[in-house]
Parts: sequence; structure tokens; C-alpha cells
Amino acid sequence: MSLWCAQTGVGGWIAMVALWVLVVGLVVWGVAHLFPARADDDSFTVLDARLAAGTIDLATYERIRSELDRPARTSI
Repeated sequence: MSLWCAQTGVGGWIAMVALWVLVVGLVVWGVAHLFPARADDDSFTVLDARLAAGTIDLATYERIRSELDRPARTSI
């Protein structure tokens, strides 16, 4: 009487598990690189990057920076 997969020895089962771990790991790695997590930049970092890139001038930078430095007003 033959059991299902009786021909596979212990080494075969270990190799099959290792193969599936490798396949699942590659799929997870691929998906993680297709859809990378976006770093949560704060407002000051974005503003500094815009000034460095030249998309805003110094006067605009200083005006926006002063507005960001102001404490937020809360309405009651």
C-alpha cells in the first residue's frame, strides 16, 4: 500500500520547504520594491528642499517659514 508522496524523503521535504520560503521571500521583496513606503516628510524639510531646488525664492521661503513657525490657532 502506497501512501501519498511516500517517495519523498526527509531531504526532499526540507528542500521543498526551503524552495517555498525562497519563493515567498522573493515575492514579498518584489512587492516591497514595487510599492515602497513613502517617508513622512515634515513641512520644514519640504520647504528647505523647495528652496534648494530653486522652485521658490528667498522672500517666499521666509514668509512660509514664519507662518509655519507660528503656533496653530485652535477654535473653541
